[in-house]
Amino acid sequence: MIGLDTNVVIRYLVQDDPAQAALANEVFEKLTPRDRGFIALVTAVEVGWVLQRGYKVARQDVVEVLTRLIEAPELEFERPTILRRALALAAAGADLGDAVIAESGRRAGCSHVVTFDRRAARQAGMELLSETGS
Repeated sequence: MIGLDTNVVIRYLVQDDPAQAALANEVFEKLTPRDRGFIALVTAVEVGWVLQRGYKVARQDVVEVLTRLIEAPELEFERPTILRRALALAAAGADLGDAVIAESGRRAGCSHVVTFDRRAARQAGMELLSETGS
């Protein structure tokens, strides 16, 4: 098994740099269900962020791409259960990073995850901390 950094996954997905894309393609083409590529949870989140912010890919398309990757037998993901749940939350409108944080807390046994981010509280199921105490 070999680890795959965010930039290698991005080059494979977007094919925007011919030289780097060719190298990334070589790596991905050699992967098999017996000799897999490993994608860390933070890498998956970074891929989502780069696709959305850097390449202006719509959230639903990012969710679809990451879902296809997580289902690929030649790839192994760190904490796939957390990522699958986070992708479901992202498909419903949550930020993928916020969803991973919230789901990681839940899976670790936290009673709740606190935030100052109203959107994260509303869409990822975190508890909003308020300066007014409410």
